[in-house]
Amino acid sequence: MFRISETSRFVVLAGMLMLALAADAVEPARQVLVLQSFNRGILVVDHFTGDFRVELDQRAGKPVNVVQVVVGPTGFVGASEQSIVDFIRSTYADRPPPDLIMTIAGPAAVFARKYRAQLFPERPLLYAAVDQRFLRDASLGGNETAVSVINDFPGLVDDILQVLPETRHVFMVLGSGTLAKFWRPQLENEFRRFHGRVNFVWSGDLSFPQILERCAHLPEHSAILYLSFGTDASGAAYADERVIAELHASANAPLFAAHTPFFGLGIVGGRLLGMDDLARNSADAAVRILNGAPASSINVSPQTAELAVYDWRELQRWGIDESRLPAGSEVRFRRPSLWSEYKALVLVAAGALALQAALIIGLLIERRARLRAEIESRKNLSLAADTSRRMTMSALSGSIVHELGQPLSAMMYNAEALRMMVGGNRATPEYIAEVLSDIHDDGILAAGIIERHRAMLRSRQIQKKPVDLQAVVNDTLTLVAHDLRERQVKVTINAPPNPCIVDGDAVLLEQVLVNLALNAIDAMADTPPDLRFITITISSDAVRGVEVSVRDTGSGLTADLVGDVFTPYVTTKPHGLGIGLAIARTIVEAHGGSIGVRNNLEGGATFTITLQGSDAPAAPAQVIAAGSASESSNA
Repeated sequence: MFRISETSRFVVLAGMLMLALAADAVEPARQVLVLQSFNRGILVVDHFTGDFRVELDQRAGKPVNVVQVVVGPTGFVGASEQSIVDFIRSTYADRPPPDLIMTIAGPAAVFARKYRAQLFPERPLLYAAVDQRFLRDASLGGNETAVSVINDFPGLVDDILQVLPETRHVFMVLGSGTLAKFWRPQLENEFRRFHGRVNFVWSGDLSFPQILERCAHLPEHSAILYLSFGTDASGAAYADERVIAELHASANAPLFAAHTPFFGLGIVGGRLLGMDDLARNSADAAVRILNGAPASSINVSPQTAELAVYDWRELQRWGIDESRLPAGSEVRFRRPSLWSEYKALVLVAAGALALQAALIIGLLIERRARLRAEIESRKNLSLAADTSRRMTMSALSGSIVHELGQPLSAMMYNAEALRMMVGGNRATPEYIAEVLSDIHDDGILAAGIIERHRAMLRSRQIQKKPVDLQAVVNDTLTLVAHDLRERQVKVTINAPPNPCIVDGDAVLLEQVLVNLALNAIDAMADTPPDLRFITITISSDAVRGVEVSVRDTGSGLTADLVGDVFTPYVTTKPHGLGIGLAIARTIVEAHGGSIGVRNNLEGGATFTITLQGSDAPAAPAQVIAAGSASESSNA
C-alpha cells in the first residue's frame, strides 16, 4: 500500500498554505458606480466617457471595476426613477457597496442628488462633466465634489458676431428631449442681451427632416448654433454625428458648436470647451478619492472654454476673413502649401531645375562661343586658304605665263598676217573673217585663263552648291598643265561615266586638288621621267560617298611623316612652309569630308579625299576652261 511520508506531507501542507496566503494577498478590484445621463449618441458625453475610462485605467495603477447605469431619459425608458434606484441597490445586494459613485452630465447629476439618501449616502460622490447650472440650486454635501464646467453660450454668440458681423438670425438646434427642455429657458434668459440685434429661432417643435429643410432655406445673414440633439419633435432619436453631417451637407448658413468633439465635423469653430482636459481632471479626482482622499477635500475649478480654434476649410467655404478671428485664435486643417507638404521634393526639384538651368546656360554660352569660334575659324580658313592660293598661284606663275603666251602669240601672228594681206591687197572678205574669228577665239581663251586664275586668287567665304568632281578635276589639271609638261609627268584619270556630284565650293576643292597635284609632281623629282605617273581615280558609292584619290610614283612618305603630314608647318620641301596640306584638310573637313594618306606598296603615296555625295544636279560651270583634261593628260 502506498504511504505518504511525513516529509512529503509537510511539503504539500506548506504549498497549500502559501497558495492561501497569496490568494489573501491579492487586493480586490475597487468598485466605481457610474451614473450615465445618456445611453449613446450624445457626442460630447460619449467622447468624455471614453477618454475618462482610458485616463482612469492609466492613473489608477490598480484594478478598477466600473459599473455603468444609464439613469437619464435614454436609459430605462418608461420606468420610474424609483425603480431605477431599486435596480441599482439590488445590483449591490450581494456585494460590497461601490467605493465611488460618479455621475456624467447634468441629468445624472440631478438624479443622484435627488436620490442621494438611497444611493449609498456613506460613499463619496463625484459629479463629473456637469454644467454648474445643474448644481446651483444646492451646495455640495460633505462627501461630495464636482468637476464642473461653465458653458458660455452667449460668448459663443459673441464669436459668431465677430467673424460674421452681419448676422441677424441664429437657428438653435437643440432637439426636443429632456436636455432641450432644461437648456432652452436657461439660454433664452442669457440671450436677452442680444435683443434687437439677433433673432433666435428654436428647433424644438420640428422633426429632423423639417430641421434640415429649414436650415437649407435660412434667410440671408443667418448662422446655425448646434448644442446637442437626442430626439426630435416626433420622438425619433438621432446621433449627434449624423445630425451634424447632414446639417453640414444641406445648410445654407455656417454651422457653430460649443464643444471640441464637434470640431472637424463641419463647424466653423470658436471658443470651444475641451473634453480632453475635463476627462483628465475627472480621472485625477476619481483616483484621489479611491486612494483614500475625502471627496470634500478635492476642489477643482470649473472648466471654461479653451482658446478659440477655427476650421480653415469652413472659413474658406463661407468666405470668412482670418483678420476677423479673435486675437490668438488657432486655425487648423489649413491646406498644406506645396512647400510645407513637399519641402524635400520641392528642394530636389528646385535643385534639379537650377542644375538644368545652369546646364542650359552653360550650353548656350558654349554654343555661342562655338559659333564665334566657327566664324573665326571660317575667317581664318579663308585667310589661310587665300594665302595658300596665292602661294600656289605664285608657284604656277610659269604655267600662267606659258598658258597666256600661246593665245597671245596666236593673236599677234594672226594680226600681223592680216595686216600684211591687207597691205598687199590680197585679203579677201572670207580670209579677213577667218583671221578675225581666230583672233576672237584666242581672246576668249586668254580671258578664260585670266578669269580662272582670278577666281583662285579672289578672297572668298566657303560657298557650297552642287558641283561635279570630274569637272573640278579637269579644271585642276588645266591649271597645272604647264608644270606637268615641264616635269614630264603623265596623268591618267579613272572616272565613272556618270557625274559625281557633291555639295561644295568648286574653287576651294580645286585648291585642294592643285595642292595634291603639285605635291605629287614635287614628290617625283628624283623619279626617272619615264616612270613619273599621276593617277587620279574618282569613285562614287552610296555608303562611302564620293572618293577622289591622287596617286604618284614618287619615293613616298617617311614613317614619321605619315601621321603628321597634315600638321601645320610639317613639310618635306626645302622651301615649303608646311601649311598647304593643313589648309587642304581644313577645307575638306569644312565640306563635311575627310582626307587621308598612305604609302603604296610599289612606291609613292596616295592621298584620298572622301566627300558626301549629293543627288542634286551640278551647277553650271562659271569658270571658262583653257584646255581639256585629255589635253593635260597627254602632256
